[in-house]
Amino acid sequence: MMNKTLLTYFYLFIYILLSSGVILYNKWVLSPKYFNFPLPITLTMIHMGFSGAVTFFLVRVFKVVTPVKMTFEIYATCVIPISAFFASSLWFGNTAYLHISVAFIQMLKALMPVATFLMAVMCGTDKARCDMFFNMLLVSVGVVISSYGEIHFNVVGTVYQVTGIFAEALRLVLTQVLLQKKGLSLNPITSLYYIAPCSFVFLSVPWYLLEKPVMEVSQIQFNFWIFFSNALCALALNFSIFLVVGRTGAVTIRVAGVLKDWILIALSTVIFPESTITWLNIIGYAIALCGVVMYNYIKVKDFRASQSPDEIIPDRITKDWKFEKRSSDFYVPDNVSSNRGSGGGNGSLSDMKIDEEAPLISSSRVSHIGRMQLANHATGK
Repeated sequence: MMNKTLLTYFYLFIYILLSSGVILYNKWVLSPKYFNFPLPITLTMIHMGFSGAVTFFLVRVFKVVTPVKMTFEIYATCVIPISAFFASSLWFGNTAYLHISVAFIQMLKALMPVATFLMAVMCGTDKARCDMFFNMLLVSVGVVISSYGEIHFNVVGTVYQVTGIFAEALRLVLTQVLLQKKGLSLNPITSLYYIAPCSFVFLSVPWYLLEKPVMEVSQIQFNFWIFFSNALCALALNFSIFLVVGRTGAVTIRVAGVLKDWILIALSTVIFPESTITWLNIIGYAIALCGVVMYNYIKVKDFRASQSPDEIIPDRITKDWKFEKRSSDFYVPDNVSSNRGSGGGNGSLSDMKIDEEAPLISSSRVSHIGRMQLANHATGK
């Protein structure tokens, strides 16, 4: 039991490390003051191309997982619109790094529950409630106070980030509305396998119009190892989440996400000295965080109330998952899985709350996701 507990904390540590590292790495690459590669669409396309290629080999060559039964109708009506909003959220989120600090971006991301709730109400997957309204109001007031206290406030960067947040929120709701109706369940590998190539195609349009002309007239430095390691970190974050959800539950992941945000804000001020945090920033973010915590609590409470006692997910899964060869799990040979017996827990990724830094896990309960700490934006937000 002690070894399993230590392993759980180790997985959480890896998740927090990779999630924070990807954000800081992207900022360093894009910032004109550091590596000076001010082409966020190009960087995102590198992530998508690399992720698509790796997952192709994992699915088609090494057969780590098997693809879902994807018809043209499902691809056209589900994957394409989801990929479009996913590409948009990454594009706007990465572009924000050119204008505002990492710390302020993390504070703005507290708006994710507000955006997700509004999109869910508009699409009919959630209902307007007084308690949720007051939580959203509290989060919004906190973000406004934090923005007012931002020394280097930039309207363009703020608009890019907020737009990216709402694009991601709409993607989450579409994932619920479209994929859930089709009965599809995708893990990080199969999600990237289907969504990354389509997102790459969508990103090629603004890249051709906005960044290709810049690359032709400017001397842009390209370091293979920098971009390879950057894309590898983004991909590793998606995979680390698969390990995390197998050992922890919704509450633990939410707490880890909040802890990650505070660590990231503190680290960004050390790594990027120009990122100055004021007391008004901290007070505003603390207020917004109170609203986020209350939102998460309500959603977890609602989710558990809707389940029978046998279906409630514990805060920590102590049993090993029994992985079978299906699209939502890693593949374990039949002789290995049969040796585990039938008593192993068979968790579902759709029951977990993840991170906007690696937002490629389809959830059948997106309206219950809260901040969606997985983020996101791993492939580049």
